Amino acid sequence: MVLEVLRGESTLNEIAVRNNIHPGLLNRWKTQAIAELPDIFESKTIKSRKQVKEAEREKDDLYKQIGKLTTQIEWLKKKSGM
Repeated sequence: MVLEVLRGESTLNEIAVRNNIHPGLLNRWKTQAIAELPDIFESKTIKSRKQVKEAEREKDDLYKQIGKLTTQIEWLKKKSGM
C-alpha cells in the first residue's frame, strides 16, 4: 500500500478506501517509509562507522560520569573524615 502511495498511481484516499484502512494511518506509514528508506540503501561500512562513532561517544560520556562521581566520592570522604 505504501508503495502505491509513493508511486503516485492512486491518491492516498483511494488506496485507503480500497484497503479499508484510515488515510491517516496510511499517511503515517508513508512518512515513516520516506524517513527510513535511505538507511536501507546505505552501505554496511557507513553503518558500522556510525555505530563505532556512537559507541565511542557513549563511552566518553560514561567516562566523564565516572570521573565526576569519583570526585564527589572523594569529596564526601574528605568531608566525613574517613
